[in-house]
Amino acid sequence: MYSITPYSRLSRAPGRLHCPCRATITTRPSTATPPRLDDVTLMKPINIAIDDPSSLRSTWSHRAWVATGFASVLTSLAKSVAAAADSGSFVEPLLAAYVGYVLADLGSGVFHWAIDNYGGPSTPVFGSQIDAFQGHHRWPWTITRREFANNLHALARAVTFAVLPIELLLNAGGGAASHAFVGTCAGCVMLSQQFHAWAHEKKSRLPVAVVALQEAGVLVPRPMHQAHHREPYNNNYCIVSGAWNGVLDEYKVFEAIEMAIFFRFGVRPRSWSEPRSEWREEAEDTTTA
Repeated sequence: MYSITPYSRLSRAPGRLHCPCRATITTRPSTATPPRLDDVTLMKPINIAIDDPSSLRSTWSHRAWVATGFASVLTSLAKSVAAAADSGSFVEPLLAAYVGYVLADLGSGVFHWAIDNYGGPSTPVFGSQIDAFQGHHRWPWTITRREFANNLHALARAVTFAVLPIELLLNAGGGAASHAFVGTCAGCVMLSQQFHAWAHEKKSRLPVAVVALQEAGVLVPRPMHQAHHREPYNNNYCIVSGAWNGVLDEYKVFEAIEMAIFFRFGVRPRSWSEPRSEWREEAEDTTTA
């Protein structure tokens, strides 16, 4: 407790007694908790599968973006095949394609980790994806109800805007390997949301070829991704093949980045908080399927 006593000295009026003016103000230290820098990351999820089923359907805009995304990817791959045929060597473009595939898995993990832990619906550019991924943690089965173009259109749009200028630059001197890397990496990034959906689908509903690729580790296996949806919700972020998950989790790469961000900016990731009830997974209501 602190006391503040202002003291006033006014000039004396003739013929009057002078009494100093004193006032005492008592203050108490504030017990209010200062706002955290990461309060903007606390969100209330919405089950769109029940509240707005139409949001799971594809629109013509979604289909157009997916078409342009595939056109961009296939153009890169076609240029790679043509250049390899001219040179008579397919070894380098195949190796470049493999590198693109591997880096796409890493990129999917970094992106998934970032939007899982930081930002909110009002975050510029990525706000809608952050909101969708957070709701996905409570109702992960909703991704299996999304129509193909609805699920892929956001990444297809990003791939279109990224690949077109890169291909323009490569036209000046890019070889088969360069085109193969761009086409494969971009294609895997765009399709990562479909791989993600397959990782949540029941095995009995998946095509035999998809199950085989999952079990071979070419696509992210279902058990591996299901581990991401169990406490402590801070692992297995990669969703193309999942090949990077073991390394990133074993060496706590994302945890180290989170510590660096916290000490530099004072922002805590969502994974540091105790899982709140609104984020715990709810079983699928088969009556609405």
